Amino acid sequence: MSAATRRLTTAQALVRFLAAQYTERDGVRHRLVAGTWGIFGHGNVAGVGQALVEYGDVMPFHQGRSEQAMVHAAVGHARHLNRLSAQAVTTSIGPGATNLVTGAALATVNRLPVLLLPGDYFASHAADPLLQQLEHPSEADVSVNDALRPVSRYFDRINRPEALLASAPRAMRVLADPAETGAVTLALPQDVQAEAFDWPEEFFADRVWRVRRPAPDPEELADAVRALRAARRPLIVAGGGVHHGEAEAALEALVDATGIPVASTQAGKGSLRHDHPADLGGIGHTGTAVADDLARTADLVIGVGTRYSDFTTASGTLFQDPGVRFLNLNITAFDAHKLAARALVCDARAGLTALTGALSGHRVPSSYEDEYRAGRARWEETVRAALRADDENAVPTQTQVLGALDAVVGDEDVVINAAGSLPGDLHKLWRSRSPRQYHLEYGYSCMGYEIPAALGVQQAAPGVPVWALVGDGTYLMNPTEIVTAVQEELPVKLVLVQNHGYASIGGLSESVGAERFGTDYRHRAADGTFTGAPLPVDLAANAASLGMDVLRAKTVRELREALSTARAATRPTCVYIETAAGDAPGAQAWWDVPVAEVSARDAATGARARYEQAAADRRHHL
Repeated sequence: MSAATRRLTTAQALVRFLAAQYTERDGVRHRLVAGTWGIFGHGNVAGVGQALVEYGDVMPFHQGRSEQAMVHAAVGHARHLNRLSAQAVTTSIGPGATNLVTGAALATVNRLPVLLLPGDYFASHAADPLLQQLEHPSEADVSVNDALRPVSRYFDRINRPEALLASAPRAMRVLADPAETGAVTLALPQDVQAEAFDWPEEFFADRVWRVRRPAPDPEELADAVRALRAARRPLIVAGGGVHHGEAEAALEALVDATGIPVASTQAGKGSLRHDHPADLGGIGHTGTAVADDLARTADLVIGVGTRYSDFTTASGTLFQDPGVRFLNLNITAFDAHKLAARALVCDARAGLTALTGALSGHRVPSSYEDEYRAGRARWEETVRAALRADDENAVPTQTQVLGALDAVVGDEDVVINAAGSLPGDLHKLWRSRSPRQYHLEYGYSCMGYEIPAALGVQQAAPGVPVWALVGDGTYLMNPTEIVTAVQEELPVKLVLVQNHGYASIGGLSESVGAERFGTDYRHRAADGTFTGAPLPVDLAANAASLGMDVLRAKTVRELREALSTARAATRPTCVYIETAAGDAPGAQAWWDVPVAEVSARDAATGARARYEQAAADRRHHL
């Protein structure tokens, strides 16, 4: 080996390279790839697996149980650290690799960084076809890993060792770029992983990827200021970009100076504390009445770090003022130009700070402030009623479970959820006390995200109480990482809500004329009808069998006591509660789920009539 090179396998070189990568923003440095999750099989055990053993002193390893869950854990970690640090995930070839696709889609949809390292076929085709290899009859260079291409922001197959010299830095650039980040895939043929090469020493030198805070263009800023000064009923829609850009204080400064109210998406909730006088809570289909009422009459909507999903816009029916216009502040030009908006393409903190300075002396009409503050007060009464339990000895409803949790958590706690009926209740009712407390994955709304994401957040924030809120349907999708929590001694807290079925999709099914078909967990009689008896499934026992401490609660009082015990626990702990039926505040805006245009069933024809009436309010903001 010459003085200028180091002879290593491709996998060894990759691990050493990853250990030397850093991000830096505002003078604070982070490991770009803080650790690697892995499940080993043929395709990565002899390559990446051996390299992780060799360099365990510089690359922490976490053993997962489900490939999809490992990606969710890495995504949770990256989100909690504002995308400044990521984790890698390595798998075998075949099903191990294809199990990454859902997690990769979730990461890319939510603009969150994760590095995927799936094993692949032999680049040499020396052993062909391999066990678990998909043979394509006309394209020999295709493998199942190509399924990751459409859900990755960057993809490469490393067919020769030296290809890594160009591809690895490109992959790091995408991971660290706030405008381009998402899932990054380096597919690793297993023979290339084990092949040795003389690597330049420069490849292993520490490298810092500075995360930029691009300032707004002066002309775009001037145009935005003119629009804001002319608006009489402006409304800020805070998205996840506020958190990713650590722009919460800048947003509060703008709001305090101008009086402009703030409604938040699922990803943006907590951009203002819940008790700030200008915080209206969630917006859109799962939003609050006060936020949605103001959205319908807003003449200027200022989107900050949002991509305007259909839940946020109520499928194009929410913003109804005839002259409404949009001003979008976003680091990603793709999102900044949505809804024919005036675009302010810049970092969230830099842009908000510039707006505050340029709007010196400007404030919305006092009558407008009085109006939204009165609406806030009315909605707070709705929240109190939904969270309150008058009978401490009664079985709690789902919203009363949230009320009990609200009474126990501190400002530093993190509450994680992703799918089912809980996201709607949380968006409308949860009182966010800090920027990092509310962790809802709703870009992909992936059942099974919550438990593994809690592991990733707990790794990112040791000592912070981390809660995964899970319904029975979601729990059955992906409970496996409980074992990992036990193995790694991560004291995550699981709140397992048993309501014997898919409550959210069941309600949606009923509303669109599908009559809750296939959404219940009940016995079927011989003729196919339901008997009404719930299945004899004990999810609490299942969680205990996987190594969790389990606290069963039956009443509101027992639930509150169990939550307090769980919060203080130093081991992974589950609080299990069966809930009673209860009415949460309904949807305050529409959501487009197409209904059968023709049907012989009354439920479907009635649903179609309601659908057509609601869809008539859709607008194309051009």
